[in-house]
Amino acid sequence: MQLSRLTEIKKGQTGTGLLIERDGYVSLDIKDNRQICEGILSDDGSIRELPRPFIVNAIFQKYGIENANGRVYPEPILKREVEKYQKKIKLRAAIGECEHPDESNVNLERVALNIIELHWEGRTLVGKIEIPITEGFRKFGIISCLADQVAHLIISGILVGVSSRALGTVKKIGGVLMVNDDLELICWDFVSNPSTPMAYVKINADELEPFKESEQKDDSKIITEDKYSKFDSWLND
Repeated sequence: MQLSRLTEIKKGQTGTGLLIERDGYVSLDIKDNRQICEGILSDDGSIRELPRPFIVNAIFQKYGIENANGRVYPEPILKREVEKYQKKIKLRAAIGECEHPDESNVNLERVALNIIELHWEGRTLVGKIEIPITEGFRKFGIISCLADQVAHLIISGILVGVSSRALGTVKKIGGVLMVNDDLELICWDFVSNPSTPMAYVKINADELEPFKESEQKDDSKIITEDKYSKFDSWLND
């Protein structure tokens, strides 16, 4: 999809443009996380290095569930885009920025993350993010790039969000805002606010379990594949 001017499709809107979904949080409010970053200096004053590499576990996105923007990502469409994104992961090119720009390119001057693994657990996309901190930050706490800044916020206990950036079309079908088949995933960026319900990022993967949506965990807000198939012909008109 080529757009001469990128316009974000806001909450509750339909149309064609930039889709922003703030889908996760980084949190260190657990024991294993705190052990990684209780301090750069040890009690005896010696230098303590942060992990090499600095990696967090994340919930990225969910299909078939209405998010805070009122949009639903159908299973086949989101899974297709994630499968295409796996090529970038293999090339170590699954990079993202600190905060969303109003464009489809990833600016190397603002890179703050590299996704190193993605997989599905039920309806939930989970994986790992490497934050490319500098040696100055790892050893001495000196912030010299955006990755350092994000890592500093994380180890300070500040919640940092993870958000997808994509191009696509949104249509209202049966009262539901459905993301269309022309979706093109760009990347995930670090941001502040979430839109996917109960999506969090943790350093310990086991801590993600309470926030995952299983295939069996259905409620009135979940749009199943069967329900989506009824709308398939409309989406492709």
